[in-house]
Order: sequence, then C-alpha cells, then structure tokens
Amino acid sequence: MRRRILLLSVGMTTLVVLAFAVPLTILMRNAVADEALKTAGVRAENIAYYVGDKDNTKADIQAYIDDVQANSAGRISVRLADGTTLGDPPPGGVSTPKSLPYGGDDKHGPPKLSDPTFRSVGGGKAAELSVGTAAGPASICLYLTADDLYDGLVPRILILLAGSLLVLLGSLLGAELVSRRLAGPLEETARTAERLAKGDVDARAPTTGPAEVAKVGAALNGLADRIDEVIAVEREAVADLSHRLRTPLTALRLQVEALPDRERAEELNIQVNSLERTLTAVISAARRPQREGRVPQCDAVEVTRQRAAFWAPLFEDQGRDLVLDLPTPPATVRASAEDLAAALDALVENVVAHTPDGTPARITLSRQPVGSSNGVLIAVSDEGPGIPLGAGERGRSDRGSTGLGLDIARRCAEAAGGRLTIHPNQPTGSSVHLTLAAP
Repeated sequence: MRRRILLLSVGMTTLVVLAFAVPLTILMRNAVADEALKTAGVRAENIAYYVGDKDNTKADIQAYIDDVQANSAGRISVRLADGTTLGDPPPGGVSTPKSLPYGGDDKHGPPKLSDPTFRSVGGGKAAELSVGTAAGPASICLYLTADDLYDGLVPRILILLAGSLLVLLGSLLGAELVSRRLAGPLEETARTAERLAKGDVDARAPTTGPAEVAKVGAALNGLADRIDEVIAVEREAVADLSHRLRTPLTALRLQVEALPDRERAEELNIQVNSLERTLTAVISAARRPQREGRVPQCDAVEVTRQRAAFWAPLFEDQGRDLVLDLPTPPATVRASAEDLAAALDALVENVVAHTPDGTPARITLSRQPVGSSNGVLIAVSDEGPGIPLGAGERGRSDRGSTGLGLDIARRCAEAAGGRLTIHPNQPTGSSVHLTLAAP
C-alpha cells in the first residue's frame, strides 16, 4: 500500500510539474528570442551611427564590422549607397535601404535612422534598418542564426529542471511521511489479522495513526478479545462436561466388575475401557493449545526419546529390542508434546499388543519436506504379522482393537499439517509413517 501511495503522489506531482513546466519552457524560449532580437536591434543602431559618420571610409567600416562581429554573436553586413556590401550578409543578401535624409554634419545633427525591422531568414532572424549617409541611404543587417537566437535558453531550462526535480523530491519525501503514517499501521493491522487467522489470538493490532486506521485496529482487537473469550468458555464447557461424565463411567465400571458372568463382564469391561479412552481424548482435545489460540510446537526428537524410555522396561520384559534412529539436532514440529506423545504411544502400543513377544521394533526419525516447508517423518516399524487393511479406521475391530490408537495418531498428524500412512513390510511386518510439518 505504501508503494501505491508513493506512486500516486509522484504521478500527480509529475502531472502538475509538467502542466507548469511545458508552458513555462515555451515562455522562456520566446523571452530569450525577444531579448536576443532586442539586443540585435540596439547593436544594429550602433553600427548605423558609425556608418552614417561622413568621416568613416569603407575600410574603417569594414574594420569596425570585423571588430564588433568578433566580440558578439551574429553576422553583420552593410550595404552602402553605391551598392557595395561589406561584412557577412545573410542568406538572400541585404535588403534595399530606405531613402532617408542625411543629417551627419554639425548643422543637421546625427544621421537619420529608420526603425529596426525583423524578418525570418534561413531558420534565423535578421534585424535590419536604414541610415542616411553623405553618399545616400545605407542598409544595416545583423543576422542571428537559430543557435544565436536561443543562446542562453539551455541554462534556464536546466534551472527549471532542477527546480522541478526538487519539487518531485519534496513530494516524494512528503508522500513517504504520509504513507508511513497511514500505510504503516494498516500493514501492521493486516499482519495481525493474518496471525489471528493462523490461530494466534494473542496478536493485537496497533491503535495509532489516523483516526480511521486506529478505529480499524481497535475493532480488530475487540474481535480478537471476543474470540479468545468464546474459545475459553467453549473449552471449559467441554472439559467440564467430560469430567462430569467420569462419575457415571466409574459407577458403570464398578457395576460391570460386579457381574457374576465373568466372560460377559470382560466383554463389557473392554467397551468401558474404550469409552474411557475416548473420554480422555475429548478432555485432552478440549485443552489442546490450538483451542487456546496458540500455535503448538515441540521437539520431535526429544519427545520420541522420552516415549522410547517410557516403553523400554516393557520391551525388556517381553524380550524385545527397541532400536532408535534419531538425528542429533532438534526437529521442531507443529504439534504439542502431549499430542505427539499420545500418537507415539498409540503406535508403540499397537506393536506390543499385536506382535508376539520377542518381536523387535524400530523408531526412525528423519527430515522430509511437507508442503512448502521442512517437516519430520517418524516411522514405527516391526517384524510382526502386519497390520490389517483398514486398521486405521475408527470403529474397526481386529484382534481386539477398535482402531482408536491409529486414529489418534492420524488426527495428530493431520492437525500438524501432515498425514499417517501404513506400509506393509514384505514378507512380514509393517511400518507406520507419521509425517508432521514444521511450525
């Protein structure tokens, strides 16, 4: 937005400068030409007085013309009464002199001169006048080429250009100040809106700058506060409801354990356990960082190492080998430590529950691109009988499993911008890949 304001300001200022500069350039050009012609007329009159002096011979007049022409612009020529032309005449020659009385002696005063006339000749201008001499009227011509006529115009145009550039520079500086005051808070407000869209409800927009911009920032901050309040109320309501369900669930468990039919009690106890895990997942989801408006993240390497240490005693009791292949530097992913730990526990629990004792397992963590950013791939593999097709679907029951464990892992991966995939290892075994994106 700041760039648009700058471009608009410079564009408008340029149009205004051009609107004044173009006519002013034309006026300066005409003024320079008029000044040059006025000067040429005065010089021609001076030459005419010299020519009208009866004491000056042709040689004197020629020497005078050469001297004047060497020290000033223009080509000077004189046509005497006898038709002789002295100096450097313009293209087409000198005009025929007008008949004027001679007044060059002491009795009659100075020579009589006609008014200067100007005519266009060969792209330039010729200033001409007539003077009365003792031998008859003579014609004086001072010819200015186009370069002579507009001599001095370039410096004036350069001064005009410098002034125009200063005006443009001033407008640019002014536009920069205005754009900073106007666009700066707007851009910050836009960035705040983007952060809110990504789940960071702690973001707040500035309330500085022009009144209208400050009003937008205040409204956005009010919206963020309201979102935070709604999320907090909804989260606590879900958590409170989940906790209330634990009381009847505990009573149900006691009643199941009191049944005389042990086989039936065992079947019901499995369902009660499944219901309890689901309830625990609901409570965890109600309190997960995303619902609090924060972007969760954790070190996948450290979480994997901790969960492997947790399962190590059980693997040792069952005669299993648990091999870890983890990189040395941290690998930050877009998931909370609790969610990632629950997903890893679910995958390792599947290995323990569905493979014979002594079956080894391996957890491998490697970096892998996910979308437009770097991510992490966690592979939990074993050499057991393999995972049945569709085992990751919620409600699927194979060998006493409800599929909830793999579903928890899948939801963790999808919430982190990744996915969960199951790869069978030939001829036996399986490998579950958990792909997580970076924050």
